[in-house]
Amino acid sequence: MTFRVRALAIGLAFGGFALPCGVRPSASSAEPPPGGRARATFAGGCFWCMEPPFDEIPGVVSTTSGYAGGIVAHPTYEQVAAGGSGHAEVVQVVFDPGKVSYEHLLQVFWRNIDPLDNGGQFCDRGLQYRSAIFYENDDQKRAALDSRERLEKSGRLPGPVTTGVVPLRAFYPAEEHHQDYYLKNVRRYWSYRSGCGRDERLKELWGEAAH
Repeated sequence: MTFRVRALAIGLAFGGFALPCGVRPSASSAEPPPGGRARATFAGGCFWCMEPPFDEIPGVVSTTSGYAGGIVAHPTYEQVAAGGSGHAEVVQVVFDPGKVSYEHLLQVFWRNIDPLDNGGQFCDRGLQYRSAIFYENDDQKRAALDSRERLEKSGRLPGPVTTGVVPLRAFYPAEEHHQDYYLKNVRRYWSYRSGCGRDERLKELWGEAAH
């Protein structure tokens, strides 16, 4: 059981948030956002921690925690956390491409993960916490691969980049109590984040460019 699963169990035991109320309908990559908006989907370990860096970017319309990359339709948090669904925890970002580019979102993504870790992220271990970029079209695929290649060639990191670049087949939003967790459960969020060593590792990798 990971540090975060234990924290979630404690929160449920003390009535910190509602019990899972089911997973909302999936957002298929075949259904583009309305109004000229675009969508990006990233896996970077704990989805609680991947919402904040994107929420603060001008031009980002919304972030939604969820699951992608697996074989189980409409998975629950418990199924994903157990590791048998094939899914990773992800954050899906809806943005206005007239105000922020996909390439900029990729830069933010890199500086909020450990690209060297192929066994999870920070204290959360297992493929359900792997890092990955889920692309929806050829332009996103090309941009993601180019971004990864530039990072690998930059010499910035002391090892090979293990982050995957894979197609998005389906996205399943997580249960409601996981959405905006860092805003709704501030103390528990920071207790988890601090205990997981995320910020220490990000600073070690990225220095002042972290976050």
